[in-house]
Amino acid sequence: MNYQELADKIKIWAKELGFQKVGICDVDLREHEAELQKWLDAGYHGSMDWMARHGMMRARPAELLPGTVRVISVRMNYLPPEAQFAANLSNPNHAYISRYALGRDYHKLIRNQLKKLGQLIEKEVEQLNYRPFVDSAPILERPLAQKAGLGWSGKHSLILDKECGSWFFLGELLIDLPLPVDTPSEDQCGSCKACITSCPTNAIVEDGIIDARKCISYLTIEYDGVIPVEYRKAMGNRIYGCDDCQLVCPWNRFSDLTKQNDFHRRSSLVEPDLVELFSWDESTFLKNMEGSAIRRIGHLQWLRNLSIAMGNAPFSQITIDSLEKRKGLSSVLDEHIDWAINQQLIQAKEKSRIEIKRERLIRIVQKGLPRDA
Repeated sequence: MNYQELADKIKIWAKELGFQKVGICDVDLREHEAELQKWLDAGYHGSMDWMARHGMMRARPAELLPGTVRVISVRMNYLPPEAQFAANLSNPNHAYISRYALGRDYHKLIRNQLKKLGQLIEKEVEQLNYRPFVDSAPILERPLAQKAGLGWSGKHSLILDKECGSWFFLGELLIDLPLPVDTPSEDQCGSCKACITSCPTNAIVEDGIIDARKCISYLTIEYDGVIPVEYRKAMGNRIYGCDDCQLVCPWNRFSDLTKQNDFHRRSSLVEPDLVELFSWDESTFLKNMEGSAIRRIGHLQWLRNLSIAMGNAPFSQITIDSLEKRKGLSSVLDEHIDWAINQQLIQAKEKSRIEIKRERLIRIVQKGLPRDA
C-alpha cells in the first residue's frame, strides 16, 4: 500500500467533510507525562477528578485503542459572524457567553464527520481499526495537534495557528495504519504575554500552565459548587466560559469565520439580557438550549452564573426583585443570590451618595456660591 498517497487522500477527504486543516502524527507523548503529572500534583485540575483518575492514559493514545500507531488530528473553525465581543462585554446588563457555545454543540457534529472520515479510509484499505474522539476521552489533544502540525500551544495553553489564530475546535481519529507523519509546529509566541496579563482571575500561572480553579471557563462550566468570592467581581458578566485570553492574542487578527451554520449564534442568545435569561424556568432553559453545549450545566448552575453577573450589573430594583424570587431552590444558589443582592445594595448606596452630592452642587451653583461653600 502507498501510505503517502493514502495520507494525501485523507487530507482531501477531511477538507471535503468540513475540516479546515488536518495533520498526522505518531502516538509517542512520553515527553508530556512529567508535565502532566506535575499539573495534577499541583491540584490545578480542581474538581475534575477524572483527569487524575485516568492519569497517564491521557498521554498514551494506544491504551484507548489498542493497536493505534497514528492519530489524525483535525481542526474546524467556530468563530461566528457578528461575534460582538466588545458589545457584549461592555454591556453589564447583557450576558457574555464564550463564542464557541453560541450555536449548536460541536461534539456530535465533529464526531460524526470524523466517523465518516474513518469509513472512507476503511473503504480504501478494506480493514481498519479506528475510533474518533472529540473531548470524549482522556487524551492530550493539544500536544497531538501540535505534533501533527496544526499549530503550537500558546501561553494560554490553546493551539495557535499563524494562519487563523485559535478560534477552532479539535478532533482526533485514532487508527492502526503507519501513515507518514507531518512536521510538528514550532512555538511562535515569542515574548508576548498578552494572554497572561489579560486573564481576569490570573489563572495562567506559568507559560502554558492553567490553574483551572481560577479559570472562569472552569468555574462557570465544569464547577458546580460555590464560586469563591474573590473571583466573582472579576467574572463580570461572563456566565458561560471566557474568551479574554483569545481576544487579546495578536494571532487572532487572522482568524477566519466558521463555514458551519450550526455554530452561528442562536436566536435566544441575541442581545442576551441578564434579567430575562434569569427568568427562564427549567423547561424554558432546556427548550432554548436544546442542542447547545450550555444545556449540560443544568438550570441551577445557569442561574448561579447569572446571579453573579447580576450582582456585578448596575443597580436596578428589577434585578433585586428577580433575584429575590429565585431564593429557596438550592443552598448553593441562595449563597450566590445573597451575594448578588448585597452587591446591588452597595451600588444603590453609592448611586444615592453620588446623586445627593450632585444635587448639592446644583443648588450651590444656582445660588451663586463657591463650590466649597
